[in-house]
Amino acid sequence: MGNTTERVDRLEEALMKLAYAQFNTEMEIRELKGEMLAFKNEMADFKNEMAEFKNEMADFKNEMLAFKDEMAEFKNEMLAFKDEMADFKNEMLAFKDEMVEFKDEMRVFKDEMAQFKDEVRRDQRAMNKRWGEISNKMGTIVEDIIYPSVRRIAREHFGAPEDMEFEGQRIKRMRLVGDQREFDGVFAWPGHVLLLEAKATVRPEYLEAFDRFVQEGAFFAYFPEYAGRRLIPVFSALALSEDEIAWLTQHRLYAVAMGEDAMELLNGEAVEAA
Repeated sequence: MGNTTERVDRLEEALMKLAYAQFNTEMEIRELKGEMLAFKNEMADFKNEMAEFKNEMADFKNEMLAFKDEMAEFKNEMLAFKDEMADFKNEMLAFKDEMVEFKDEMRVFKDEMAQFKDEVRRDQRAMNKRWGEISNKMGTIVEDIIYPSVRRIAREHFGAPEDMEFEGQRIKRMRLVGDQREFDGVFAWPGHVLLLEAKATVRPEYLEAFDRFVQEGAFFAYFPEYAGRRLIPVFSALALSEDEIAWLTQHRLYAVAMGEDAMELLNGEAVEAA
């Protein structure tokens, strides 16, 4: 009896230990299962993170490849730019040499132009002098042609005698000190004095100046000995236009020019009738 009870007690104790052990095992299994689930979840998260990282690395790789391509293109552009700059530098050096050459040529040209200008100036002075001589000679020739014709007209039209009181060509008279004037021709006979103005060419200012000289009575300031006489103003040239003759007539100035055969008084009746 006593042994049976002891065996039962040991059996109960063993069962209790077994039950406790089983409980502990279940608890450990439950804890392990929870840990495994947590680990599985962590692994899933890790896997997702690795997938994202992999994707990011793939994007980065693509970006790096694109960057590499851009850098290669930039390198090519820089090489091309470097070549262009080298060409530009060579062109600028060539241009600089050309400018030095051009500057030298311009200096030579400037010197040549200065010499040419001096030569032209000398030639111009010589030409002006020659033209002055020709003009003076031409004026003298015209006066030599006109003077004897006006002397004849003075006799034929104005009643001058063969032997005049005074006649002269290219007469210089002084009115005041420093005020000297040359007269192309002067013919004087009792009661009359004829003033000749002869021109190789006719210009409006010549006509106006002669008219002003006559109207102001300035002639008698140079020839006071003829004061009170009738002044016969004659403007003469080898040729006078109709307008010039009309202008002279309007201002009561006699016009003498070349006619068909000789120098003629062209407006005598018209002036005297005015």
